[in-house]
Amino acid sequence: MTTDQTDQTDQTDQTDQTDQTGRTDQTGYLQATRRAYDTAAGAYAEIIPPLFDRDPYGVAMFRAFADLVRARGGTGPVADLGCGPGHATAHLRDLGLTAFGVDLSPKMIAEARRAHPDLRFEEGSMTGLALADDSLSGIVSWYSTVHTPPGVLPTVFAEFHRVLAPGGHLLIGYKIGDLVRHLDHAYGHDLSLDVYWRSPEEVEEKLAAAGLVVQARLVREPDAMERATQGRQGTLVAQKPGPAAAS
Repeated sequence: MTTDQTDQTDQTDQTDQTDQTGRTDQTGYLQATRRAYDTAAGAYAEIIPPLFDRDPYGVAMFRAFADLVRARGGTGPVADLGCGPGHATAHLRDLGLTAFGVDLSPKMIAEARRAHPDLRFEEGSMTGLALADDSLSGIVSWYSTVHTPPGVLPTVFAEFHRVLAPGGHLLIGYKIGDLVRHLDHAYGHDLSLDVYWRSPEEVEEKLAAAGLVVQARLVREPDAMERATQGRQGTLVAQKPGPAAAS
């Protein structure tokens, strides 16, 4: 789920939700994220999907990702993690991939199933995926880690590595910066949600620590519509090392 289009973007210098030992409270941030998107699911499903095709760079990276997955010849599906109302999952299907979606929000999953009844959508968390080891040919995480605190990001990337088959690819979109932005109002609803902007170096270092090798990177400037509230946007393609699948 991406928060590119929001009604309010109060900027703060918040830190992670941590206890006195420095550990991040995963339960708290997951509950807050689920609650926010359950609140805004209907409006989000109306606002965000039509904007997807407005980003030609993102669409090009999806196409390149799909080409990589097909070229590898793996038999596993592609998971759209943090799928929201399912528009990116459907786009992956249209690119010729066997794709399904996973989202933390039950109401967002309901929106996805309503919009795309021919596709599979499941409720779940990127911190603990109900998927077998080495089972996926690819993963898309399209801005779905923007609410993940820095202390939890290694757990999420480790899960990506676990469920990807050797040679499988990851496509990830994220916001570039060095701040935490707290939202009190978004998509026409009052809610409480933190958005993390990260440097490319941080994202790449944590992917590498999880055993994922970055193969391509793209940084784009905000367009005219985004300029008032958004900064640069980043996209990465990474791969889990291993032998390519048999053709």
